[in-house]
Amino acid sequence: MSIAFRHSAGFGKRIEYWVVGLMVKSGLDVYLPLVDDDAVDAVIKRPDGLFIEVQIKARSKTVKLGDAGLFAAITHECRPNYWFVFYAERLDTLWLMSSDEFIAESVQNKNGINAGKRSLWFNGTKMNKDAGRREEYIKDRYQKYVVEDFSRLLK
Repeated sequence: MSIAFRHSAGFGKRIEYWVVGLMVKSGLDVYLPLVDDDAVDAVIKRPDGLFIEVQIKARSKTVKLGDAGLFAAITHECRPNYWFVFYAERLDTLWLMSSDEFIAESVQNKNGINAGKRSLWFNGTKMNKDAGRREEYIKDRYQKYVVEDFSRLLK
């Protein structure tokens, strides 16, 4: 098994632990399930005693140009007290969305092998004329979900 494969195969799990570390560092009370059978990577106990579930999704910097913020083929039905954390390594950006927000902002595939699954594309590309190449940027409509901390989870 090559190191490159091991690096890419473990990327998602490494980012999960990194995000959980950020949550703990910010003072959240975080619990980790032993198995991920229900798309739950972390459970957070809020100060009011309510538990919320969190799914962490990540894209590495090695994805093709234009796909840094593409999160596709996600199976999801609206769930109360459920949140998504999305991370794009190349954009070095975290987005935080509730289940309702994800449903409202994502598109649902109508046909094909991923029919019924949802996709969200946080970024676009534009030509940087000075550099003479295409560059990725975060779409304006998703800026409101960009976070530096996890305080939204406590409200």
